[in-house]
Amino acid sequence: MQLQVIYYVLGRLVMAETLTMFIPFALAFYYWESSIPGFAIALGLSASVGLVLQSHGRPNVDNLSIREGIAITGLGWALATGLGMLPYVCGGYLNGLDALFESISGFTGTGATVFETLTGLPNSILFWRMMTHWFGGLGIIVIFIALLPQTGQSSVYMYNAETTGPTQDRVLPRLRNMTKALFQMYLLFTAVATVVYVICGLGPYEALTHAMSTIGAGGFSIYDESAMHFQNPAFEWSMTFFMILAGGNFGLYYRIWQKGPGVIKHNSEFKAYILLLFTAMVLIGGNLLYTMPYSPGEAVRYAAFQVGSISTTGFVSADFDKWPAFSKGILLMLMISGGCAGSTAGGMKVARVVLLVKNTWAVMRQKLAPRQLVEVRMNGNRVSEEVLLRVGQFFFLYIFFIVFWAFLLTLDGLEIFDAIGISVTTMGSVGPAFGIAGATCTYAGLSVFSKSILCIAMLLGRLEMFTLLVMLTPDFWQKGNRW
Repeated sequence: MQLQVIYYVLGRLVMAETLTMFIPFALAFYYWESSIPGFAIALGLSASVGLVLQSHGRPNVDNLSIREGIAITGLGWALATGLGMLPYVCGGYLNGLDALFESISGFTGTGATVFETLTGLPNSILFWRMMTHWFGGLGIIVIFIALLPQTGQSSVYMYNAETTGPTQDRVLPRLRNMTKALFQMYLLFTAVATVVYVICGLGPYEALTHAMSTIGAGGFSIYDESAMHFQNPAFEWSMTFFMILAGGNFGLYYRIWQKGPGVIKHNSEFKAYILLLFTAMVLIGGNLLYTMPYSPGEAVRYAAFQVGSISTTGFVSADFDKWPAFSKGILLMLMISGGCAGSTAGGMKVARVVLLVKNTWAVMRQKLAPRQLVEVRMNGNRVSEEVLLRVGQFFFLYIFFIVFWAFLLTLDGLEIFDAIGISVTTMGSVGPAFGIAGATCTYAGLSVFSKSILCIAMLLGRLEMFTLLVMLTPDFWQKGNRW
């Protein structure tokens, strides 16, 4: 384990986060807000940590092993979220645990908040919340590789440790070129969403903050009522489109830009993703129209928005906690499936769901015809047994942790359905759940114990478990091991 290399890269990562913190700091000066001293202290502490780490490191990043890549990614996320809480604590807006929860929720794109109300918070603090969404959405490491000078060819290990999905699908041969292309696309989507939201009637500040949260698949808003605050159907439909867009594979979007929309025909995951969302919209829309006092237009609008949101961001346009059990059951399943691999959304990822279904069908066919050669194919290509095994392992571990966190929450006194909803939504980086943490509620009322385990759940879900779990193995930190 090359600790000096890890220190150096982490130091650069911390300094990069410190530079981004200057943006809300400047905003605080522009509005002359009470958050100025808090940001000043946070900047000083963050810069000090970065300088100390860099002074103890050495820039030999061309010789990273898989182990160093995993360590940098895991520790980098821990550092980023730990320093991200400083503006909340130093400004006196939240205590230590609540600030850490808010920071982890922001960076992981969960969008679960412990602020009982956002009314009265400085614009700079609200903007910092959105920035954590935006930088965490595409990925701290991905943006780090894209923007900073060359971090070495071995940085692929850091990229693989952070990216989501059953496989690491490279759209360009050189990693830095690919991350730059993804980042430029990320910027473009955010800019377009901002312009569209302004056209829908939002102010520039409202439009930008909600665009950052939408494309980052986070769900934080600057208003307590989330999207319900605006009561603007045009804005809701626009947000629905961009939420569904954020849940798609950004690598696929790059291929569409390069080769045209025809590539969608060969992408099994994206077609399944759209079919899944459309089916859920129809089922929930019909259920709402039959059981709730909504007009057909309202039922369709609320169903479409919440289906797109619960799969990606967690924005709220209606109190879905009052919806029928059938609709809530569909939303719960969408929380588990999430968006596509390579998207900013959370969840298991639709690619894994597709592979699980196809593999189950293949096993059934094999039972009926033992001598028949049965293959599982994805995007027209044969999927290896190794990938299918990893998908099965991931599914088992993902469901295990959902059950485990729910069990711990019930020990803390939560109702079983509330506990399951919170466990699913934090592991899937969604945000709102049901009951005590429903569409119009916050996580402020949870105990210290519950908030602590949910911090772990959010990080595990965002980094897809194995990156953090492997760091707990005894031989990971032993000297002399080269993975």
